[in-house]
Amino acid sequence: MKKIITLATLGLMITAAPIVAQTVYDAAKITNKDLNGTARFVGMGGAMGALGGDISTIGTNPAGIGIYRSNDAMVSFGLSAYGTESNYMGNKINSDKVRASFDNAGFVLATKIGNATTLRYVNFGFNYHRAKSFYKNMSMKGNLGDHSQTFQMAEQATGITDWGNYPYDDNNIGWLSVLGYDSWLISNLTTKVTDVPYKDKNGNQIYNINGEPLYEMPGSFYGMTENGLANFRSEERGGVDQYDFNISFNISDRVYLGMTIGAYAVNYDKYSIYSENYSGDYTGEGYDLVSMNKINGSGFDLKFGAIVRPFEYSPFRIGLAVHTPTYYKLDYKTSAYVLSDVYSEVTGKIEPHDIYTSDMIEGDMIRQFRLQTPWTYNVSLGYTIGRNWALGAEYEYQDYSSMKFKNPDDGYSDMFEYENSTTPMMKGVSTIRLGAEYKVIPQFALRAGYNYSTAIFNSDAYKDLPINSIQTDTDFANTKALSNYTLGIGYRGSMFYADLAYKFSSYKEDFYPFVEMDHVIENGITYRTLGALPDVTKVKNTRSQVLLTLGVRF
Repeated sequence: MKKIITLATLGLMITAAPIVAQTVYDAAKITNKDLNGTARFVGMGGAMGALGGDISTIGTNPAGIGIYRSNDAMVSFGLSAYGTESNYMGNKINSDKVRASFDNAGFVLATKIGNATTLRYVNFGFNYHRAKSFYKNMSMKGNLGDHSQTFQMAEQATGITDWGNYPYDDNNIGWLSVLGYDSWLISNLTTKVTDVPYKDKNGNQIYNINGEPLYEMPGSFYGMTENGLANFRSEERGGVDQYDFNISFNISDRVYLGMTIGAYAVNYDKYSIYSENYSGDYTGEGYDLVSMNKINGSGFDLKFGAIVRPFEYSPFRIGLAVHTPTYYKLDYKTSAYVLSDVYSEVTGKIEPHDIYTSDMIEGDMIRQFRLQTPWTYNVSLGYTIGRNWALGAEYEYQDYSSMKFKNPDDGYSDMFEYENSTTPMMKGVSTIRLGAEYKVIPQFALRAGYNYSTAIFNSDAYKDLPINSIQTDTDFANTKALSNYTLGIGYRGSMFYADLAYKFSSYKEDFYPFVEMDHVIENGITYRTLGALPDVTKVKNTRSQVLLTLGVRF
C-alpha cells in the first residue's frame, strides 16, 4: 500500500501537531503478546478457553476461572534461548542469547455457594505474567549499492522552512534532517561543483520550501562502491507485564461467566547504531548514527467471557470471550547522536563532526501519547474423553488497522492525524490454537499444542517518518506469520502439582535499515510518496523456552 501525501497538507498538520515520536511499528510491538503463562497452559498451546480450570485462562477467557472447585496458588519460572539470523545478500549474522525469567504467579479462591442453588460457585482470581518480552539482538551489514540513509535525511529536510537558532526543539523540524545537516551529511550550499544533487525518482532536482536546492555530500551516493559497507546493530530490552483481577460464576455446572480487569506496565528500551563507510575516491569518509529510545507507561482493559455446556450429559463446551481495547498512556523518550567524518565545504577537507541531541536540548526529548489497541474476539471449543483426554481449539481475531493514537490529555485524536493515517499499513490478525492433554495415569499427563498467527503488517508497509519526527532510528521490519510448537508433562498429587513445558517459537521478517521517499510534481502540486528501498534483509527469529510451574490446590 503506497501512501501519498501533499506537502501542503503535511505543513498544515505539522502546525497543529507536536513533534512526532511514535510509529505503527512501536504500537504493534506493544500490542502483540507472547504465548506465556503456566506450564500446563503453554504445553497445551494456550487452547484452554473452553476447557478452563487453569489460572492462565484469566487472560483469554475469564469464565475459565469459574470451573475451579478448590483454591489454587502457583508460580512459574522460565529459561529462554533467543536466536536471530539475518541474511543480507548472502551475508549471514547470528545473534543468540540465553536468559532466565520469572514468568507467572497467581491464585484462585473458590467459594462454594451450594449444590441445590442455581449459583454453585463464585470464584476470585489474580494472575501476573509477562505478556510480552522485547528481548532481541539483531545485526546486518553489506553493500547497499545506490541507496543511502542520507537520502532519507535530505527528503525529511524538504519540509523545513527555516532552520532557526534552536532546530532541535522546533516542532517543524525532524531530528534526522537536522542531525544530517549539522554533521555535513546533507547540505544546501551550492559552492562546490562536486556536490551530488538530490533528485526524485524522475530525476528532478529537489528543493526545500524556500526554493533552495538540496545536495548529498560527496561520498554518500557514489561512495557506496563495491567495498563500501553499511552496518546496523540493535538491542531491544524490556517487556509488558500484565496483572489480571477476575471474578467468575458457576451456574448449575452448565454455564460459566467471568470478567477480568487487566492492568499493564510497559517498559521498552531500544539502542541502535547505523553506519555507512565509504570507499574508492571517498575512502575514510562515513558516519555512525546512534539512536536511544524508551517507551514507558501503563494501561488497562476489560475482558468478558462465557463457557456453555449445551448438552447436559455431554462434556462438550463452547467458550466465547471479548476483550476491550487496552487503553495505554505512554511516555516516549529519545536521544541520538551522529559521529561523522566527511568533507566540509567550510574548511575544504575531511573533518570529524560529533553532534549530540542531549547537548542541544539538555537531556532527552520526552513526548506523551495515548494508544488504543484493537478489540479482541475469541471463540473456543473444549471436549474431554473419559478421564484421560482433554482437547481444546480456539480462534482469535484482532484488527490491528483499528489502532488509534490519541492526545495525552483529552483522549482525542486531532494531534495524531498523521500517525493514524498510517494504521492501514496493518491488517486483521487471525490466531488459531490447538491443544491436547493425555493422562497416562491420574497423576501423570502428557501435553502438546500448536499456535499459528497471521502477519500483522501488509507486505508493502514501511516506517513512515514525517518531516517533523524526532525519531532517528529509521529501521523497520515487516513480520510474517508466527508459529508456536509446544510440549508438556505434568504431575498431580493430592495437593501439590508440578508442570513442565517446552515452547519453540519461529517467525520471519523482512528488514530494512531505512526507506527512501520521493516527491512527484503533478499539475503544480508536490506529492510525497514511497520511493526506493534497499535490498531486503531476510531475518529468522526463534525462541526456545522451558517453563516450570509449581503449585498447590487446597
